[in-house]
Amino acid sequence: MNGPTEMPIATNGDVVLVRQKVRGLAAEIGLSLVDQTKIVTAASELARNALVHAGGGRVHIEVLHGARRPGLRLVFSDEGPGIPDLEQALTEGWSTGGGLGLGLSGSRRLVDEFDLVSAPGEGTRVTVTKWAR
Repeated sequence: MNGPTEMPIATNGDVVLVRQKVRGLAAEIGLSLVDQTKIVTAASELARNALVHAGGGRVHIEVLHGARRPGLRLVFSDEGPGIPDLEQALTEGWSTGGGLGLGLSGSRRLVDEFDLVSAPGEGTRVTVTKWAR
């Protein structure tokens, strides 16, 4: 396993590369196939959100070595317009992009830890963590 990885999110191809990197690391640290699918799905949704809503961003990917089990932490950040109402943005079915409105709320359900920081004009940072079982 390598150290932390930074990856840009500027194109649809970058979203695919993020998915591939997350899947590889998730398998490497021993996440079950179900948990691999969950973290890859969350990564895909969050990368796509950064691309669509902010015009791009980046992800910091880190393997965690917890006391009893390994984990994977992903920090998505962008310098986009920010989110004016975090509670509304986390409401299932609410969307500003014409989608299903499951990106943020769905990602939150798929991971063990979820943190969203955003404000209008200040961009967005979403941190998610999935621990091996």
